[in-house]
This record gives sequence, structure tokens and C-alpha cells, in this order.
Amino acid sequence: MIFNEIYSAYYNTVAKIITAVIDSKSDERELERIVTENAFGESVLSLLPSLKSERWQIFCNDMTTPLKHKPSMPLSLVQKRWLKAVSLDPRMKLFGVEIKGLEDVEPLFTPEDYFVYDKYGDGDPYDDEKYIEHFRTLLYAIREKQNVHIEMTGQRGKYIYIRCQPQKLEYSEKDDKFRIVTGEKNHITTINLSRITKCTLYNGDAPLAHYPCRPAFDTLILRVTDERNTLERSLMHFAHFEKRAEREADHYILHIKYQKDDESELVIRVLSFGPTVEVLGSERFKKLIINKLKSQKSCKLL
Repeated sequence: MIFNEIYSAYYNTVAKIITAVIDSKSDERELERIVTENAFGESVLSLLPSLKSERWQIFCNDMTTPLKHKPSMPLSLVQKRWLKAVSLDPRMKLFGVEIKGLEDVEPLFTPEDYFVYDKYGDGDPYDDEKYIEHFRTLLYAIREKQNVHIEMTGQRGKYIYIRCQPQKLEYSEKDDKFRIVTGEKNHITTINLSRITKCTLYNGDAPLAHYPCRPAFDTLILRVTDERNTLERSLMHFAHFEKRAEREADHYILHIKYQKDDESELVIRVLSFGPTVEVLGSERFKKLIINKLKSQKSCKLL
């Protein structure tokens, strides 16, 4: 793995300890604080004793160091190439993140090097200045717990305005769209960012009522026939859902817990497996599958 804080935690912690010792901040309490904040809970019991015993030969037993210069951990070429590849993602602009010093670095991969299947082609306009402005306003409102005034166009072209406190942003990889989630009195409202025409912080005198998000869940039950590697593909396809699988004779029963807001997307995902997957429940989900198939048949898609 190119980046992983678990693998580099000890290196960073020892580097901070060396820096503290060179800066004459090497009392026991300060070193324990550095270890506690930067390593793991049990590291205090092993890291400091190893340093004091001169096991790693970078400290003397009186916790002084023969090193004259503070340690630095420059990025490797592979790390720089990975960062350059990530910086090419158009979604990076949404967060206002700029990675400098990579102008002459060749990316580790480019968008032309891979293709994502089962993904819609009408994703959000990440390069649009208005979209970026709306995204950053909502992100700020979520972090600072601020209310917003949203103006948007409904599915039938109807003008809609909402005043609410956004609670989180969701991203659908299949739709390639961001959604904003707000909690209301009896349900959760989900809004596609691309539908928003105006978004500003709301500083009205009367505070808006705040309701915590309590998503409604349901369980999808599938009978999976393990042909054409369907079991492995389905487990990977639904990897981010809470689920469990049971083996029965020559097939598997897969239970998937999902939010009802994701139902439409889940219907499309299930249908993509064709006859190797059968929906056993719930009855509500069965009806959604049947209606979708009827709709496709009426359009001569089957």
C-alpha cells in the first residue's frame, strides 16, 4: 500500500520524539503525550522503554540524542505519482485542495487507464463554478452546523425552495452524483446537488428546527446461484452494505440491509445479475423489480 497511517505511525512518532529532544522538550510527560497522540494505546509500554534502553541506537539512556538535525520524511517518487493521479480527479476541485510541487511528476495512472462498468454517463458537473460554490457552501454548513437556503428545480420543472440544516453529503458511485441529506420531522430529505440553482447560508431570526437523521432501513433477500462467478461478484458489488450470506444446497441466500433512499439504485444493481439472482424478499422490493421489468418490456428493452 502506498499510504497507510498504520504502517507509518511508529516512524512519525519517533520522528516527533527526536524533534522534541533536539528542542529540549524531553521530559517524561511530554514524550508520553507524543506517543499517546501519534501511536497506539499500548505503545507507551513498549516504545519509550525501547528508546531508553538504546535498542535502536538513536537515543542515549538519559534520553539525549547524538543526532544533530531534525528528521524529515520526504515523499517518495511513487507517493508523488499517486498524489498526481489523485489530483487529476475532477472531484478534487470541490474541496479546494491543491497539491503543489507535482508539476513535473508523471501520474501513476490517468482516467484513460481504467473504465468503470455499470455507471451512468450523466454524472454531476464537477467543473461548473456554480456547482463548486454550492458544494463548498453545503460542506461549510455541515461542519459549522449552519442553516442554508436552497433553491432548486423539481423533477417536473417546478420551482422549490427549502430552508434546512444539512447533515451530511453522500456520493453515489453508480450515479456519479453527490446528494445532500437533511433531517426533517418525520423523514429524511435527500437532494441531488446538480438540481440546486442557488444555495446560501440562512441567517434568519427564527432558528430552524433540527431533527437528527434516522434513515429508514429494509432488508433485501436474494437467492444466488453461483454460476458465472455470481456469488463473488455480488459480494463485491454490495460490499458497502451490511450483509450476511448462508449456503443452502446448491445456492446461497444473501441478506442485504439497505436504506430505503437507495432503493431505486439497488433495483438496477440486482437486475444487472440477470437470472442467476432471484429476489425472495421483501414483498415491496419484489414489486419494484416487477414494475421495472414491465417498464423495460413496454419500451421493448427485453
